[in-house]
Amino acid sequence: MKSRTNLVEWAKILTIALMTTVVVRMFLLAPIVVDGHSMQPTLDSGDKMIVNQIEYTFSQPDRFDIIVFHAPEGKNYIKRVIGLPGDELVYREDTLFINGEALEEPYLDSLKGTLYHGQPLTGDFTLQEITGEAVIPEKFYFVMGDNRRLSKDSRAIGLVSEEDVIGKANVIFYPFENISIVD
Repeated sequence: MKSRTNLVEWAKILTIALMTTVVVRMFLLAPIVVDGHSMQPTLDSGDKMIVNQIEYTFSQPDRFDIIVFHAPEGKNYIKRVIGLPGDELVYREDTLFINGEALEEPYLDSLKGTLYHGQPLTGDFTLQEITGEAVIPEKFYFVMGDNRRLSKDSRAIGLVSEEDVIGKANVIFYPFENISIVD
């Protein structure tokens, strides 16, 4: 009789643990594996990250956040938010200009250091040339990979809708030597 009671208690505990895991996985945190080199040197292909799926329930993405979103091909992409709703965006001479003001992108410095003299990491373009929009519309974002030469991002797929954003990705949990919080 006592062993049957213990078995029932263990079944309850395991059921609660399983249900908690499912709720956390579906609504709060989800794993993602970085696939490809578009976010190097910040993220490496094969890095496993945690996506905070509730971060943007109560707030909006900030400039330079790393987000995961549903891409047009039915895949999930991981990129950096460059332009926010209402922004006018221009890249000129490898410099980002938002609303006419030059912004620094320190996460690109190491990659820029590997280029030959005078080679830009990011080619010149305007938001108007890429999207046909003068400013980023409400509820949309312009995203780019850090490895600008190898990234399929808003320059190719267009603006990312707020509805397609899954969450913020800033914790690498595997491989163990890469465990960190990234910005």
